[in-house]
Amino acid sequence: MYSLHEGSGLLLLLVLAGLQIAAESRGAPPCRPGFSEDVYKIVVPDITEKGQPLFNVRFVSCGRGGLMRFECSNPSDFRIEADGVLYAARTLQRSTLPVSPLQITASDTATQQQWVAQVRLVPRQQVQEGAVPPVMSKDLKEIAFPPRNMDSQLKRMKRDWVIPPINVPENSRGPFPQELVRIRSDHDKNRSLRYSVTGPGADQPPTGIFIIDPISGELSVNKPLDREHIPSFHLRAHAVDLNGNQVENPIDIVINVIDMNDNRPEFTHQIWNGTVPEGSKPGSFVMTVTAVDKDDPKTANGMLRYKILSQNPESPTSNMFTINNKTGGIITVAAGLDREKVPQYTLIIQASDMEGNPMYGLSNTATAVIRVTDINDNPPEFTAETFFGEVPENRVNVIVANLTVTDKDQPNTPAWNAVYKITGGDPTGRFSVPTDPTTNEGLVTVVKPIDYETSRTYVLTVEARNEVPLAKGIHTPRQSTATVSIRVIDVNESPYFEPNPKFIRLEEGMMPDSTLTTFSAQDPDRFMQQTIRYSKLSDPANWLRIDTNTGRITTIAILDRESPYVKNNLYNATFLATDNGIPPASGTGTLQIFLLDINDNAPRVSPQEVEICEKPDPNAINITAFDGDLSPNAGPFAFELANRPADVRRNWTITRISGDYAQVSLKIGFLESGIYEIPIIITDSGNLPMSNTSYLRIKVCQCDINGDCTDQQHIMAAGLGTGAIISILLCIIILLILVLMFVVWMKRRDKERQAKQLLIDPEDDVRDNILKYDEEGGGEEDQDYDLSQLQQPDTIEPDAIKPVGIRRLDERPLHPEPQYPMRSAAPHPGDIGDFINEGLKAADNDPTAPPYDSLLVFDYEGSGSTAGSLSSLNSSSSGGDQDYDYLNDWGPRFRKLADMYGGSDD
Repeated sequence: MYSLHEGSGLLLLLVLAGLQIAAESRGAPPCRPGFSEDVYKIVVPDITEKGQPLFNVRFVSCGRGGLMRFECSNPSDFRIEADGVLYAARTLQRSTLPVSPLQITASDTATQQQWVAQVRLVPRQQVQEGAVPPVMSKDLKEIAFPPRNMDSQLKRMKRDWVIPPINVPENSRGPFPQELVRIRSDHDKNRSLRYSVTGPGADQPPTGIFIIDPISGELSVNKPLDREHIPSFHLRAHAVDLNGNQVENPIDIVINVIDMNDNRPEFTHQIWNGTVPEGSKPGSFVMTVTAVDKDDPKTANGMLRYKILSQNPESPTSNMFTINNKTGGIITVAAGLDREKVPQYTLIIQASDMEGNPMYGLSNTATAVIRVTDINDNPPEFTAETFFGEVPENRVNVIVANLTVTDKDQPNTPAWNAVYKITGGDPTGRFSVPTDPTTNEGLVTVVKPIDYETSRTYVLTVEARNEVPLAKGIHTPRQSTATVSIRVIDVNESPYFEPNPKFIRLEEGMMPDSTLTTFSAQDPDRFMQQTIRYSKLSDPANWLRIDTNTGRITTIAILDRESPYVKNNLYNATFLATDNGIPPASGTGTLQIFLLDINDNAPRVSPQEVEICEKPDPNAINITAFDGDLSPNAGPFAFELANRPADVRRNWTITRISGDYAQVSLKIGFLESGIYEIPIIITDSGNLPMSNTSYLRIKVCQCDINGDCTDQQHIMAAGLGTGAIISILLCIIILLILVLMFVVWMKRRDKERQAKQLLIDPEDDVRDNILKYDEEGGGEEDQDYDLSQLQQPDTIEPDAIKPVGIRRLDERPLHPEPQYPMRSAAPHPGDIGDFINEGLKAADNDPTAPPYDSLLVFDYEGSGSTAGSLSSLNSSSSGGDQDYDYLNDWGPRFRKLADMYGGSDD
């Protein structure tokens, strides 16, 4: 087992005392008053006599000396002297020992500063049983042994002791290595041992902080320690022989780094923001500021105290706020917070450690900004006692006046926003005062029409309040109420009809120039002398007339209830009344005429067209009557077949089914298909009955076994109406006109083509067989023919009157004129043959004549000619059988035809 060497206890204490003295002599941190330990453990015997000393509490006074006073929390059992020695105040037994630790308080009589430590009493029997080991004080300068009869006990239990925690101040300046404690085993008397330590700080990271002499067992620290980095080290000491065999069980060594005041307090925020309502009472909480200190919070090094260094502005007092020195809570201590005077306070807060000791403590500062929030402690006040405005009558949604107020509260907040209320002068609710959200003004607005003839002025009483109530104790001043005087301007108002619409009941059929009623209008402008004139604005059927001066309404046509302009027996007409004001004003009125029915419409058959089969079964038709009148001027109706034509009653019969329906059927067994119109006399039930002969159009058709018509197409074609026939005729006429226009166009196109054709060489023209007979007249028997038509065209129509460059196709080219025979214009039938022969000879001998004989135009032959037919000149329809060799005898110009139509193979 490890133990402290019997003679080493005093040596160890001296070594440590020397270390502290050396540290203090080298400028260690300033002395901090306080107990050496937070908790002391004392081993006491089973019976403790009265007045027996138990323990000496060590207190570092830092030179305060007799200023320190000690107190015990259990003065009935224990007392403590000024030197720090704890005595038993009465005889104590193990069973009567207090369970809870004793609390020792040290007080500085000058500064009233206090320090507290605890003392735990452990019975000796528990130590013997190993439940609680005996403990030395942590600084190893004194050991907590029982003061009496402990030598034998200590010797017997020496092997069971362990080394108490070792306290090492942080930030030591050395010199290093600095010895802490010496470890020795009883086995080193017989053989040589080697000592070593393991654990963080020795052979584990961070390595090299602690070292041990393997021979002497002296444990030393090799560098300064930092409690804020590592507050304690847990090492294990080992003892082995030269062969490496373990001779003792490892022993635990705890090294505590004693805190030094080497860290200043730090605020978590450099600027703290808080709010407090204006008018808050003293003691109202504002905010809490917080600072932290890296030093040990269980010692004075880390115990912080807060303090307000300054307040800006110092209004109304310099101490408007205070701070809890331990918690940092800021509260108000004075009344008079007024946002309108001081909207914000700035406090400089200081946090100091060493429990606020200004001599030894470290400090830091931060800024606390306290904003005074607004409450509704200022009511709105009008800028004037009376406001004025004017408005034309009958105008709505117009602003009459703007009411301005002042409010010292924060703008655009519920405590500043104004709400206006009319408290007097408007019993009918014609005005309202909404708030302009931008300017906070009250907008006096007309919401109901104002009549100048009823009231010319209005005097309103308006009260202004805020959206939120005033704070307690604040009363509404007189300036929060104002008067609004409003003048009404007279304008020319429109005349109005009364009543509108006007309703009258009349019988239809009223004759023209009948007086219906007087529809007059009234002028609301009682203070203006004006004249009203009337005119008609809407009269759909043009039945009415109104007198422009009196408004008397008369008829200009017969009123007809069955008119399409009458809906549900009502006829509506609109009239206009206009005054002579500046500018003129007008109003409209509606006259509603309820027309009572009279029997003025004869009934008609319905339906007007039906169809039945030509066989008698089925052959019945159900009909009814249509009457524009209403009951009792309509049905029930009487149905009767007309007497003419006679076949109507012979072929048909009519049977009344009810007052409104009848049945028409065939009397004969068979009626040929076709369309038949049956005259039916229908009489209504009016007071003066009206009759009418109405024609029922019946289509008789062939039917199948189901009674359905099978020759609908034939019947429909036979029964075309007048409109269909007219449409067909129009289509035919249009088609004929189109054909005629096409023929005319073709003729004109042919003439234009003939007129525009260029002159060609006669030898190249192959149209030798073109003969144009434009007009033949009435035949050769007509002796009254004009032989001048047989003359050459050039002799009839001089060249002077023909357009240049335009010739007929059958004209010959412009060459020297040949000598053709001339005939008298007088008709001479006997010499026509001779004249033709002479002309042919002249043409054959004319070298300039074209190759076709159409130069001789036979325009007119007359009627009843005794000459032979000229058809022999035409080509036969079967040209292949015709012999054209005889053309060679006609002259050189006809040889070309002989070659073209002859039988030659080439």
